[in-house]
Amino acid sequence: MINSPVLSRSEQKRGQILQAAKELFCEHGFPNTSMDEVAKLAGVSKQTVYSHFGCKDDLFVASIESKCLVHGVNQEVFADPKAPEQSLMLFAKHFGEVITSPEAVTVFKACVSQADTHPEISELFYSAGPQHILGLLRDYLTRVSLLGNYQFTQPHDCAVRLCLMIFGEVRMRLDLGLDVSELLDGRERYINETVEMFLRAYKVC
Repeated sequence: MINSPVLSRSEQKRGQILQAAKELFCEHGFPNTSMDEVAKLAGVSKQTVYSHFGCKDDLFVASIESKCLVHGVNQEVFADPKAPEQSLMLFAKHFGEVITSPEAVTVFKACVSQADTHPEISELFYSAGPQHILGLLRDYLTRVSLLGNYQFTQPHDCAVRLCLMIFGEVRMRLDLGLDVSELLDGRERYINETVEMFLRAYKVC
């Protein structure tokens, strides 16, 4: 049995703050969420919230980043450039879970609905989520290319293609508030075939 690491009081409080922030940002939106409300829901003082996160913008970014980490979308997935088949399949699985989670869809919809009046929120979301993930994937594809088995000549564009293909019909329907139950059984197959097709396209003959 593997024991979970013991968190310090500071780490526990940070986790409580992030969880509270994610709940409030999803339920009320960024503009309507205050640091006072986050502190109250987290069960800590407002000063504690500010000591961990300097401002509401920083807290929002950290909330988005922690969502990716929870689902395994991080640098560890891209540790081995010698095994892109396994690494990209694992990335696609985790990324697919992130983008179809209720929290991700809710925050995305909120950003879109407030884009005209609060464009800074969309910028924060894009920087902490999509742009960060694309950067990790781009850098990984660059390292894979150096080994010679695959050639991703425009790694950023390649990263965008893969991520958008993983979105698929499920995410399109979720963004529109439509039912996706009939698509779930085939979701894993779709993701696996997408990665296989992506790799075939850039395989060096």
